[in-house]
Amino acid sequence: MTTTEKASPAPSRLGDWHAILRNDPASEWMGIEVEAIADGHAVITMTLRQEMLNGFGIAHGGMVFALADSAFALACNPAEGSDETVTVASGVDMNFLKPGIPGRLLTAVADRRQQSGRSGLYDIQVRQSLPEGGTEVIAEFRGRSRTIPKR
Repeated sequence: MTTTEKASPAPSRLGDWHAILRNDPASEWMGIEVEAIADGHAVITMTLRQEMLNGFGIAHGGMVFALADSAFALACNPAEGSDETVTVASGVDMNFLKPGIPGRLLTAVADRRQQSGRSGLYDIQVRQSLPEGGTEVIAEFRGRSRTIPKR
């Protein structure tokens, strides 16, 4: 292989969980692990690494948002995928409650609250592990979804 050629990405083991994870380099890079997926529900985790921190030495808000957004997408879309539609975010609200601490395990839990036609409402809670055991909530994400034709 020459320096200008790129190897094809290896199939993602995350793809065994959900169709949208079959070719998702961002989730791979973040180290996302799937704990559970069901219709309207998803639980995923990632460990907060050094390169995910901001200048204050705490979780970059974009990393916490990305974890919550990934859980949202998994809860909104059928695990087997669809040839006709995709469900995407039409808007979100994010509230950061506590700083994410390096080395801690972050867990995002997404749950559908309401579905009406092509629109849905989801709540995603992001928690971090504590050294003494247990967890604490560090962020709350509310997502509004819209199901649209696949392009």
